[in-house]
Amino acid sequence: MKERKSNKSLTSNGQDDQLQQQQHPNAHLSPSKFSNFLDPEASWDKDSLGDVLHWIRQFIGLLCGLIWGAIPLTGGIWIGVFLMISSGIIYGYYAMLLKVDEEEFGGHGALLQEGLFASITLFLYTAWLTFDQQSTINMDASFFK
Repeated sequence: MKERKSNKSLTSNGQDDQLQQQQHPNAHLSPSKFSNFLDPEASWDKDSLGDVLHWIRQFIGLLCGLIWGAIPLTGGIWIGVFLMISSGIIYGYYAMLLKVDEEEFGGHGALLQEGLFASITLFLYTAWLTFDQQSTINMDASFFK
């Protein structure tokens, strides 16, 4: 892998960050994404806000899947509850906490869809594995009584 070097003098942080990204093309998350995470005054571009919304939704899917599988909560109503919780948190994050203009990012529909199908998959898979593991442990325990 070749590193690109520049002979120009760097005068601002933006140019320093750009040079670092050129030198490290596999660096997916820059520190600036995390510094803007809770800052309503930060400027967002479509890709970085989409990434943040996607990963928040994945975390919610994993957490809810573990809880739903451990309790166990089964049935379609609980999938609907997960969708409402997940979408409510995402909406609250971008509309109330960050106060972004949703029209600049394609409207509410585009922002609420960000990471939705991947999080549903993660939620269902995690809930299924947790529920299955719990029922297997309960079957083994009842066998030895």
